[in-house]
Amino acid sequence: MNITKIQDKIFLTLTWFFAGLTLLTLIFIMLYILINGIPHLRLSLFELRYTSENVSMFPSIVSTIMIVILTLSFAVPLGIFTGIYLVEYVRRGNKLVTVIRLASELLAGIPSIVYGLFGLLFFVNFLGLGFSLIAGSLTLSIMILPPIIRTTEEALKSVPDGYREGAFGLGAGKLRTVFKVVLPSAMPGIFAGVILAIGRIIGESAALIFTAGTIAQIPDNLGQSIRTLAAHMWVLSGEGHHLNEAYATAVVLLLTVLGINTISAIVAKKIARG
Repeated sequence: MNITKIQDKIFLTLTWFFAGLTLLTLIFIMLYILINGIPHLRLSLFELRYTSENVSMFPSIVSTIMIVILTLSFAVPLGIFTGIYLVEYVRRGNKLVTVIRLASELLAGIPSIVYGLFGLLFFVNFLGLGFSLIAGSLTLSIMILPPIIRTTEEALKSVPDGYREGAFGLGAGKLRTVFKVVLPSAMPGIFAGVILAIGRIIGESAALIFTAGTIAQIPDNLGQSIRTLAAHMWVLSGEGHHLNEAYATAVVLLLTVLGINTISAIVAKKIARG
């Protein structure tokens, strides 16, 4: 057996080992949350209004869904159009592309607490939005822009140039080629970035505590303070009196992420087939 085959077997073994380790870690975390949280789920945790007695998470569930929808409505169009501009309309080697990509990478590496402080100073105080749903959504929109832009770029680059050349050969213009040929082919990859962004929105707490507040209520308008599931879990665990309810909230948070990701994956597949 030559050295190349030995190296291939070693790398294959290491790949399977670390893949299995990652899977086992995920299973362990999920089982730990489910085992500690499911026994403490009760109907009072899903009452319409939050009180200090029932510590209901229902307002937080509604608030989480609302902030996901609002944040995506801000960030997804901007991120996708930015990615389209960088790949389809700017010449390769352009300095503007380099600057935008550098800024995007820097934004991706900033801790969420820094985004929270920025949102507090700019959206909450300077713009006068206060602790509100809109302030939290705008802050999260900035947070999730880098992964959406990056995945859009990579998805568009993966589309063969033959698609573009064929469309141009049939007389289609640049805009029509991008939106009728290139973008639909890249949609599965773009949706992968959106799914990752959804996970970050749902699991974020630090930035929202500084911008959206921690009031457990179903907001009547965009200017009211909210408490998402992640913030709700943080508040309950911080108080020290409702650790069991915090575990129960973690179960609902986990199931919410799985549910939204599953729905997004199904939509992505249907778009790809269509």
